[in-house]
Amino acid sequence: MAKAYWIARIDVHNMDGYKEYVAQNGAVFAKYGAKFLVRGGKFEAKEGSSRSRNVVLEFKDYETALACYNSPEYTHLVKVRSPHAASDLVIIEGYDGPQP
Repeated sequence: MAKAYWIARIDVHNMDGYKEYVAQNGAVFAKYGAKFLVRGGKFEAKEGSSRSRNVVLEFKDYETALACYNSPEYTHLVKVRSPHAASDLVIIEGYDGPQP
């Protein structure tokens, strides 16, 4: 079964307010078995638009990735984060088929 990923791009415009979201999200992600693959870090945008922060979370499967996002706990965290940051988030199923 293919893993799934959250791919998020974020512009934080109030770091003090955003810190509450960061402080609380670990418990929610742990509940759903999420693993950070990217959490900030250096990057270079080569094509298209970008935001100042990038995050990639790995989940065991697509259903779990969706369940985490739709959970009451994460719904609350979106409300905590939203006044302090603009973000784009894609939830995507990984590929586990043959490689070229």
